[in-house]
Amino acid sequence: MYLVTILLRYLGTVGAILITIHIVPGITDTGWQATLLAALVWSIITLVIKPVLKILTLPITLITFGLFTFVLNALLFWFMAIIVPGFAVAGFWTALLGAFILSILTWLINLAL
Repeated sequence: MYLVTILLRYLGTVGAILITIHIVPGITDTGWQATLLAALVWSIITLVIKPVLKILTLPITLITFGLFTFVLNALLFWFMAIIVPGFAVAGFWTALLGAFILSILTWLINLAL
């Protein structure tokens, strides 16, 4: 049962990335392989790297009343574009909007599951 939940969440992330690519101009991919790999990398980033960075950046997040979290998400999204071949983000503002849209979509999809 746990494996099915992980698979459904992964497929939800794939769908959220596809929707984000179509909504946000400046985010492109070269095919379904890049999308599947981007979803895998994003899942690993949000499970492993993001919690550590949230703890490390807690002081600046508190000073900015949580707004630095958006910057952190954008930088991680941009980093994902550097790692995944065939997935491209045009710039920081595109990454900020893309990370925001992807976070909302992933949250909604996981809420539905």
